[in-house]
Amino acid sequence: MAAFVDQPIVLQYLGFETKGALREYAFSLRGLGGASSNYFVTIANEAFSAHRARYQDAPAICSIRLHREFASQVDLPPSSTFSVTDEELADYKEAHTPKAKRGPWKSAENENF
Repeated sequence: MAAFVDQPIVLQYLGFETKGALREYAFSLRGLGGASSNYFVTIANEAFSAHRARYQDAPAICSIRLHREFASQVDLPPSSTFSVTDEELADYKEAHTPKAKRGPWKSAENENF
């Protein structure tokens, strides 16, 4: 296949399946001369029950994982199945958790009237 890095990556989320201890998220890659390929990304169910990932964030987490994989390749990756690591979950949570604002005032909820 032609050089992959210069072409836009268009992923379509297809859905997920629970497979034992994993949730498998399916994506279709489109845009390479009209061709399409399917890719799958897994996240351990334990990551959700331990609050290291939220169900509604899982497709975005998996999409980021695939974009990283595609960015590091000249051609399509040799594998079609990937797993999200604990480090990737922590990175996503850090990047998407609002930072607490601190100010010189006390919040109203801390005051006893």
